[in-house]
Amino acid sequence: MQSPGRPRSWDLFCRVIDNFGDIGVCWRLAVDLAARGEHVRLWVDDAAALAWMAPHGAPGVTVGAFDAPGEPGDVVVEAFGCNPPPEFIDRMAAARPVWVNLEYLSAEAWVERSHALPSPQANGLTKWFFFPGFTGATGGLLREPGLLARRAAFERPPGPRRASVFCYPNPMLPTLAAHFDGELWLTPGAAQALEAPHVVRLGWTDQPGYDRLLWSCDLNFVRGEDSLVRAIWAGLPFVWHIYPQDDGVHRVKLDAFLDRFLAGTEPGFAADLRALWLAWNGFGPWPAHWPDDGAWRAACTALRDRLAVQPDLTSQLLGFIRERR
Repeated sequence: MQSPGRPRSWDLFCRVIDNFGDIGVCWRLAVDLAARGEHVRLWVDDAAALAWMAPHGAPGVTVGAFDAPGEPGDVVVEAFGCNPPPEFIDRMAAARPVWVNLEYLSAEAWVERSHALPSPQANGLTKWFFFPGFTGATGGLLREPGLLARRAAFERPPGPRRASVFCYPNPMLPTLAAHFDGELWLTPGAAQALEAPHVVRLGWTDQPGYDRLLWSCDLNFVRGEDSLVRAIWAGLPFVWHIYPQDDGVHRVKLDAFLDRFLAGTEPGFAADLRALWLAWNGFGPWPAHWPDDGAWRAACTALRDRLAVQPDLTSQLLGFIRERR
């Protein structure tokens, strides 16, 4: 899919905080932009995860060291407020690119009020805040063209009931193993601390392979931002391990998402699912009732379908840039 007008050059800055999420979001955005005809330079302070996440790279995307960028292109995107190097910002004052801060994903109501707000900078430039989100008043979610068609055409491999587990360190892992009636497919990292029967230890996979893993399972435990969005597009039951913060503010973010997710669902199912999510995130005991599988699948399909009618994040970002060039 070609973006309207001449191709633009993009400088996308990423600092790796938790090894996967930040670079995962930035790589998906870079690849999506390049597939639409844009030229993308991804500047990252630790590209090690790309060795397995994107072993073959992508046409139109180059990767460089965070502290060694060249002259600014047409658009500068700093992911999650990572701040480009000061000398690069000095050169931006002459080049006058559109400067965007791509923020973290949240379902909280204040995101709608903050999306697309300008922040005047001392060097005369304006930094624009661009918030992903779950409503039409936000920047939407990453969803490359053709994703849902590929998902619909995917045939689940035969086999027993299975759940994929991608999580931060979690003391509830043994409890999950005791209550889940099937195989637990453990991704590399904290999930593989679990010692239990009926587990499958997985190796590293690229991003399309991770998507297919989610499509292959009956239930997906995901963490952070990138895998949450991919679980939504899978349209299957999932549990989100939100990034834990010392001040407990992640509970507010978790409740905000659950409120949107469960709106209009049957109260008993909603209570059971909320209890499970809170337990998985350390905010309560393991629930007495496992959520009804049929209601869970219906809720996830409805969530996917609601969000699929909204413009995707890359399309919105391209439109946002065109308006400001």
